[in-house]
Amino acid sequence: MPLALLALAIGAFGIGTTEFVIMGLLPEVAADFQVSIPTAGFLVTGYALGVVLGAPLMTLLGTRVTRKRMLMLLMGLFIVGNLVSALAPVFGVTLAGRVVASLAHGAFFGIGSVVAADLVAPQKKAGAIAMMFTGLTVANVVGVPLGTYIGQSAGWRTTFLVVALLGVIGLLGVARLVPEQPRPEGVRIRHELAAFRNVQVLLAMAMTVLGFGGVFAAITYITPMMTGTAGYAPSSVTWLLVLFGLGMVGGNLIGGRFADRRLMPMLYVSLGALALVLGLFTVTAHNKAAAAVTIALIGALGFATVPPLQKRVLDQAAGAPTLASAVNIGAFNLGNALAAWLGGLVIAAGLGYTAPNWVGAALAASALVLAVVSGLLERRTSAGAGRIVAGSSPEPVAVTARH
Repeated sequence: MPLALLALAIGAFGIGTTEFVIMGLLPEVAADFQVSIPTAGFLVTGYALGVVLGAPLMTLLGTRVTRKRMLMLLMGLFIVGNLVSALAPVFGVTLAGRVVASLAHGAFFGIGSVVAADLVAPQKKAGAIAMMFTGLTVANVVGVPLGTYIGQSAGWRTTFLVVALLGVIGLLGVARLVPEQPRPEGVRIRHELAAFRNVQVLLAMAMTVLGFGGVFAAITYITPMMTGTAGYAPSSVTWLLVLFGLGMVGGNLIGGRFADRRLMPMLYVSLGALALVLGLFTVTAHNKAAAAVTIALIGALGFATVPPLQKRVLDQAAGAPTLASAVNIGAFNLGNALAAWLGGLVIAAGLGYTAPNWVGAALAASALVLAVVSGLLERRTSAGAGRIVAGSSPEPVAVTARH
């Protein structure tokens, strides 16, 4: 794998850390600005919405510059956003900084996926994408727990300053290691938008929303579930999330490896197994050991879908893949928000803290149905093309008139 993937992974590590570390620092932020915890929670919601809106916006704005230059600009935006949050005098400015940083998220992963895939041979594209996303998964194992510890001991502002420093390292890495690729000729906004007329692109994005949404239906409410049902102490939740992160790392690498061999079968297996494990979590959540194993499996199976889904979008949007790739990153965050909302509804309805697991299982099962539909449509299209080729008439032979 090219060394340039390391630079992309470092950028992904910083972005992943800033996205999730805030969840462990909400009490500190709320106390500093003298706001309620629900109000501080807007730092999570605002970031997610910024990713969904920023992914297509920043990608379209970047169609006139090279991908390397756009990646550098995005890392610069990420650095500025985190510095604004760290130095903010009032809560509203911190929220604005979170939104600014989030604008870089979707476009960085979307454009980075295209760059990573272009750096390697066709049979290694999913593996290259997975290598970049390893930075995001490792952030949940190392960056988030470490950032939470720094924030709780040295102040939450210090965490954001450290994340900004990670952004500087990522920016320098992109500048030094990522090769300068010429801007694709003839690519216009209308060409990028045309990819959304492809039903396979839309199916892949729907699978992203539902499949990864299934993961976050359960993980969003992991703290009350583990403390209220499994019997863990609140201090143990951090290490349970580390297990989840380790599962993500392994699943991401496995998903990238097998997606390069047989992409659709990899999706069938990972989505089907994810739906099954989420359903079983309603039972295993009542036992400490079983719950810990299940959490790691959810992380592994959930992120095993990421490289194949991202590659699926790139393959189906060939010719103008950048916008579709970035929007698919936004689809992950849309799935997170949808699943968290649905999980909250079933808890509010009095169905208990394990009820979101059923929601997650239903979402993952729905994604599996869409994957099967996508595969069947692809087979039908290929079979139809084969019949046309097999039954095509021979080329007409030119006849020269004789006098």
